[in-house]
Amino acid sequence: MQPVHPIVGVLLAAGIGRRYDPSGERLKLLQVAPGHSAELPIAVAALRNLRAAVADVIAVVRPADGEPQVALHRLLAAEGAQLVVCPEAAGGIGHSLACGVRARGDAAGWVIALADMPGVSPATIAAVRDALAHGHPAVAPRHRGQRGHPVGFGRDCRAELLSLAGDAGARSVLANHPPLLIDVDDPGCLLDIDTPAT
Repeated sequence: MQPVHPIVGVLLAAGIGRRYDPSGERLKLLQVAPGHSAELPIAVAALRNLRAAVADVIAVVRPADGEPQVALHRLLAAEGAQLVVCPEAAGGIGHSLACGVRARGDAAGWVIALADMPGVSPATIAAVRDALAHGHPAVAPRHRGQRGHPVGFGRDCRAELLSLAGDAGARSVLANHPPLLIDVDDPGCLLDIDTPAT
């Protein structure tokens, strides 16, 4: 029996990026994505890759409490993502993840992508999506033996995802539901932008 609601892409874009700029003056997600000839912000590049593989995409963001956040909200909305504001985003990625799943709690599954990973291939994202559609409870890509992103979760993981908080992300969920690992030739699935030198 096919699920009524589609798989949803969830872009986690609520981080500040203190390691990128400890002063907090430059929002990492608005900086130019490495390897792009156009002046393409990191978060927009990540969103475009996600939207190329998943039709329904939401972006979890922190409240628009300053001009950089206002600019980020505007850019992501202009790219077709529905914005979900997470008031508890400062508490860690677990809060953002739970907020995104809650916003689409009736989905068949969720492909969780990180906004600071602009190099993930749409083909990698599509492989995760397809494995979820075939009923796997958790899925992740693997490149040269290393697990990468995005990570996909099916409905079996919903209650655990909704209970997440803090900085541990979904580690506890993956411990309970070891993911199906899909081998991909995509180094971008391992590369997150932590510092300007990344």
